[in-house]
Amino acid sequence: MTDLFPGDPRTNWERMIAGDLYIADDPELQAALGRAAVLAHRYGELYPADPAAARLVLEDLLGSIAPDAHIRPPLYVDYGSHITVGPGSFANFGLTALDVAPITIGADVQIGPHVQLLTPTHPLDPGRRRAKLESAAPIVIGDNVWLGGGAIVLAGVTIGANSVIGAGAVVTGDVPEGVVAVGTPAKVVRHL
Repeated sequence: MTDLFPGDPRTNWERMIAGDLYIADDPELQAALGRAAVLAHRYGELYPADPAAARLVLEDLLGSIAPDAHIRPPLYVDYGSHITVGPGSFANFGLTALDVAPITIGADVQIGPHVQLLTPTHPLDPGRRRAKLESAAPIVIGDNVWLGGGAIVLAGVTIGANSVIGAGAVVTGDVPEGVVAVGTPAKVVRHL
């Protein structure tokens, strides 16, 4: 494994956080993934019968979540600790937030069911992919954005404040403020 990164003394965790290529099959990363999986599962179990206890688990899982923000389970994350959720935001059932890199969700964001926020990416070169290398880039969702059900936001994307992403759209590049974007790949169809 070390011959993949000659002269680079950093751990896979350090390379991952820096946005550089790393190997996910690493004991430190696997422990963090396991912790997140347990907490996300526990959150889903507690949510129906004990919302207050579930909220404490969610706060432990995520990097930060505003007191009045709400996420309905099931919630799927890689680490959880790289996710920030702003005030007044709401995510419906089935949010997948793969937070290998930071995911920042602004204030008053509305996230439809089964939305995917995907920060990881893999090399196009088949040999490097076979070596299980991956990297990631942050996702930023601006204030008062609405992500329609089933929308997919890819690594490195920023969605500007007050924009709407149509249901099922695949967002491959930045979206400016105050627009409606739809389709695959998502294109701006209207200014608000």
